[in-house]
Amino acid sequence: MNKLILLCSMTLLVTTQAATPEIYSKLWRDPSVNARIDRNIEQYRKGDAAITVMDAAGQPVNGAKISARQTGHEFLFGCNAFVLGQLQPAELEQRYEAAFAKLFNFATVPLYWEGTEPERGELRYAEPARDIWRRPPGDRFLPWAATNHITLKGHPLLWHAYNPKWLPKDANELHALYQQRFKEISSRFGDKFAIFDVVNESQVCPKTYPLFTPDRDYVRWAFQEAAPLFPAHTTLMINEITEYNFKPYNQNAYVDQIKKLIGQGAAVRGIGLQYHFFRRKALDGYLAGPHADPNKLLDLYEKLGGFNLPLYITEITIASAGEGGEELQAEVVRDHYRLWFSAPQMAGITWWNLGDGTAVKGENEAMGGLLDAKLLPKAAYRELDKLINTDWKTQATVQTDAQGHAQLRGFHGTYSVTVERDGKQTKRTLQLKKGAANDWKLEL
Repeated sequence: MNKLILLCSMTLLVTTQAATPEIYSKLWRDPSVNARIDRNIEQYRKGDAAITVMDAAGQPVNGAKISARQTGHEFLFGCNAFVLGQLQPAELEQRYEAAFAKLFNFATVPLYWEGTEPERGELRYAEPARDIWRRPPGDRFLPWAATNHITLKGHPLLWHAYNPKWLPKDANELHALYQQRFKEISSRFGDKFAIFDVVNESQVCPKTYPLFTPDRDYVRWAFQEAAPLFPAHTTLMINEITEYNFKPYNQNAYVDQIKKLIGQGAAVRGIGLQYHFFRRKALDGYLAGPHADPNKLLDLYEKLGGFNLPLYITEITIASAGEGGEELQAEVVRDHYRLWFSAPQMAGITWWNLGDGTAVKGENEAMGGLLDAKLLPKAAYRELDKLINTDWKTQATVQTDAQGHAQLRGFHGTYSVTVERDGKQTKRTLQLKKGAANDWKLEL
């Protein structure tokens, strides 16, 4: 019996290991690659706080115990929230919202034109609105985001796809309608959403799209029209498909487009790249092919940092379908999130569909959720939970010297800080910010 159990265990182990191509394992388990990732995380995702503790008379407090517990990330870990409030029975909705809030501080809100105005004049920004799957009205997200401390991103302002059938084919008329749409969205959500995808996937825009020209000048036009309508601090993004992660910087049409747009004065304030593998076959091909090279990925992201703009991985699908799929998904997710988190200019990472069965029709067969069809966590969800809520969160205790000084190093984010000395105690909520002096003055 014991031999049989051992044999079954060994078979399971071999099956799980065999799911990862040897070339992938060789590249991603290379000690030099992981040293590069770890070094970057330490350098770019952490900061130092200089702490000074004084008493009520303004005198330094020696020997004060300072306990700092990180409660939130500055970095944006996100997911689309396209099915918020649409899941039945209520237990599924509760699981979805709880699982979302446990991992993520960032949500993508659907502003596809087909959903915001399915029939001309039928604006679906406010509640109540007729139900459209994966297209809740934008107002639904506001109280939920406020309760859960979630940053919102609107997606997208302009895209050649997922538009209502009533849109005209005439370019001039369409320009005027886009101007109206930009004003509607900015007036309603401009001060509520921190980030917007202004233009989506222009590199694959078809010639049949009324605004198409070979130079894709509609992208410049869209940024020109949108920028004055939104607050200056709003991140206005351009977003592009997966393949542009794998093209070298000097041979990358997306890079060339961004250079040109910036040269034209377009208000591009963020750069987005997708990472979709909608079929297990596509994922297996990627893992066994030349593109899954962590050094080349980091090289591109670091060179993109030369634009001095925040970089985002905006949409991620890693299939879990097929033999050993959940274990494979978990491994790939952990590897890639560590790499993305380490890229110097990276500001956010967004998974696409949180639960199996919540993707757009035709993509559900990938089983690309972090939750299964019952909205229970898969191995990949648990891996991210460990990274986001344990490995990348700081808990530290330090003590002041005779001058009342102490130093703290931790991940950028929000901290609950408690200072104790001789039975006296004070508590504060403080921010450890990237690129800031982080001088924490505390009175005991």
